[in-house]
Amino acid sequence: MKRPLRSAAFALLLAGTSTVAFAQGGGVLTVATIGEPPTLDEMQTPTDIVLTIGNHIFETLYTFDKEWQPQPLLAAAMPELSEDGLTYRIPLREGVTFHDGSGFDSTDVVASLKRWMAINSKGKQVAGVVESVEPDGEHAVTIKLKSRYSPLIATLSQASIILPSEKLADTLTEFVGTGPYQLKERRPDQYTQLVRFENYKSPEGEPSNYAGRREAIASEIRFVPVPDANTRVEGLISGQYDYADSLPVSAFERVEASDTAAPVIFQNAGWTSLNMNMKEGVLTKKGLRQAVQVAVNPTDMMLAAFSDEKFFGIDGAFFPEGFVWHTEAGVTRYGEGDPEAAAKLMSEAGYDGTPIRILTSRQYEFHYKTGEVAKAYLEAAGFKVDLQVVDWATLTTRRADPKQWDIFITHSNFPGDPTTLNTITDTYPGWYVSDQKAKAVAAYMNATTQDEKFKAWEGIQTVIYDDAPLVKVGNFNALGGLAKGVKGYEPAYWPRFWNVTPRS
Repeated sequence: MKRPLRSAAFALLLAGTSTVAFAQGGGVLTVATIGEPPTLDEMQTPTDIVLTIGNHIFETLYTFDKEWQPQPLLAAAMPELSEDGLTYRIPLREGVTFHDGSGFDSTDVVASLKRWMAINSKGKQVAGVVESVEPDGEHAVTIKLKSRYSPLIATLSQASIILPSEKLADTLTEFVGTGPYQLKERRPDQYTQLVRFENYKSPEGEPSNYAGRREAIASEIRFVPVPDANTRVEGLISGQYDYADSLPVSAFERVEASDTAAPVIFQNAGWTSLNMNMKEGVLTKKGLRQAVQVAVNPTDMMLAAFSDEKFFGIDGAFFPEGFVWHTEAGVTRYGEGDPEAAAKLMSEAGYDGTPIRILTSRQYEFHYKTGEVAKAYLEAAGFKVDLQVVDWATLTTRRADPKQWDIFITHSNFPGDPTTLNTITDTYPGWYVSDQKAKAVAAYMNATTQDEKFKAWEGIQTVIYDDAPLVKVGNFNALGGLAKGVKGYEPAYWPRFWNVTPRS
């Protein structure tokens, strides 16, 4: 049974002083983002801008530490796993409250996970192997699987946000979480205003990426959509913004030379890709997808997008050197662009001259520049290309409809578990489904040791290159900008502003 609303004073007494984040600071942090989020519902649309804002409002059972390994957040500990690997018992933290004052318990977790499995692309993938999700008393849940699923906890670390069971609906009308900040006001195309949640109960431990202690030092965070990258730069330098996200690398020296701000580089922030539509349209033919891989030039695309080699690396592997999952197994058709070889593949596959519709956005300027170069190389190989430049919210809406596009340009991070890569999910836009992928992924799911997992991952990467659902372009470092006087900010894939002190 759900616990009733509790007063703030009672909540503080119940929680205890050792684990509550008592914020003694104040002030406002103004953050310039790449645009307006299409929603704040992470389950529906787990894009970077939605997660950047939502991570402050909502929490998941687990989150990622600096090694991108799962750590408890709303869970009290790592799960207890049965000997056969099919039953997970997850203990829950006690004394946590939602922003509406209601108590957090197993009822909320079960209802939230069921919604996540019904509407989220990764959740739907998990749903296929879940037999049941049930409360185990008030402070634990039990997940029973039909078959082993080794990336379960890593998958539960993103977008499977826990909401009050009473507020759940297909379409959320209230955005109520357990995070250090709560939503106060959202004015589309103007700002999303978050304010400190005074009754927030933080997890314990030293901060490590998204894990560990979270203290809401700033009394308010205001996320301001600024679609034009140069406007974000000007606003940062003028002192209008405390942080500016996703700056063009051409602005590095100007920001570094300013008296008001400093550049922030996040190493190996992610990788860019051309994701292809395997469900409808011209690229449903494998031979034409492979022709796209052969035609484009990763070096020229990354150079156009990032200008300076200190901001990118050319590597066809899905994880960079130094990462535990790095391997060159299966990497093929990744090089410097070969229009003649591409034309041969196009002829063999029966290309009929239908234009390839490429979706990209200038809100991520490196996406747009990647698209321009890709268009030139594809046309040199003989493809007709329709490059469509739209805002990011429109792109995420259109890519959900397989009738509206053939390629969309995006970027992704390097997750702790390789099978949580978006492209491996059957329902992620692009709809990459094949028998050989299913077989390769099944081998990974059944692996029990790290060596077995690594060997299985090599098989998955090999299959991805053969099926050609996307073009891996290259790895990049991300550039942001931070106002001088702001303290405690640590670079992160999704910028986070708990534990951050505003300018005085």
